Amino acid sequence: MVVERKHVDAEVRRLTAMAAGTAGSYGASYEQMGAVWGITRQGTRKKWPDAVVRTPATASAALELFGGTAELTLDPSSRRWTWTARGADGEHGAAGADTGCATREEAAAHAGAFLQGHAAP
Repeated sequence: MVVERKHVDAEVRRLTAMAAGTAGSYGASYEQMGAVWGITRQGTRKKWPDAVVRTPATASAALELFGGTAELTLDPSSRRWTWTARGADGEHGAAGADTGCATREEAAAHAGAFLQGHAAP
């Protein structure tokens, strides 16, 4: 019974660490995670020190899909992701001036949808 309990405890620790890492990769702060888990921000940071990903202010990424390209950029003042793209058909598109995305993945999805709609025939 004790051996079984150790395995369950280890699995719970592994799964909570994965959940914290996933939450951090989507922009959750230590304060937000602590509130959910009922512990302090400091306790959360001590428990999962690498969970919150610090993105540099000049973060950007390139995306090539459907014969077109897009540039994803993090706006340091708003902490929102924007995108600009050129489709394979030559059309240009961009996220609206006031419509940044919360995550890089969300911006990539919007840019990808634009590129798909402007693929070469």
